[in-house]
Amino acid sequence: MDDKEGNVWFGTSGGITKYDGISFTNYTEKDGLINNDVWSIVIDSHGIIWIGTLQGISRFNGELFTPFALPEDEPDYQRGVTSARIVHSIMEDSQGRMWFGTNGGAYIYDGESLSNISEKDGLCNNSVNSVLEDMHGNFWFATHHKGVSRYDGKSFTNFTKSEVIGGGEVWSLYEDKSGNIWFPAEGYGVYRYDGKSFTNFHRKAGLASHAIQCIFEDREGRLWLGGWLGLFRCDGDSVFQVTKEGPWE
Repeated sequence: MDDKEGNVWFGTSGGITKYDGISFTNYTEKDGLINNDVWSIVIDSHGIIWIGTLQGISRFNGELFTPFALPEDEPDYQRGVTSARIVHSIMEDSQGRMWFGTNGGAYIYDGESLSNISEKDGLCNNSVNSVLEDMHGNFWFATHHKGVSRYDGKSFTNFTKSEVIGGGEVWSLYEDKSGNIWFPAEGYGVYRYDGKSFTNFHRKAGLASHAIQCIFEDREGRLWLGGWLGLFRCDGDSVFQVTKEGPWE
């Protein structure tokens, strides 16, 4: 994640680190960070850095860390969820609201108040790994146990293991330049949703690993898939593993 000054920020299990092009500066609990185990970093439109950790959220203005409080739900030991304060992802939407993916559903902060959406509202699962706003204003939620949910501002549409997709554990979401939604499903490769139907990329399509964690589109419109067995590239409907020798330009 890079800021307006060109600094690059990294989240680690030992705090957050800033690289200014010459040297590294590390910030930890000793400096005011709420917890050293950092899972997500986002810089909002005002230049404030939001840091999601295992123990909640910190905001950093470049000089001072301030905690951002989330409600503490009762632990749900049947699901293995110990705290709703674990923040997997942070996103700023087109209206300037901050969204937080947690083990207690998704929280939305509008600058004044905090609200929550969860299973009781129609979300497929409360353990939210990633949140995405698409170009049409819909919100997508990747969950840890039951697949993906889409929210249009009024109701949810759930794409779950029992109905549409193969795997329930989804770590990330990505929208390409054409508006397709991409996400990996643990053990089942990668899915692409074009607004009407799903296409599954798996071993038969050239994807040697079904454990994909992240997806990114480059300037040429090529999709890059990062996983446990390395890096893959998707060109249209085919996937190949990126090796030291090529085959790319």
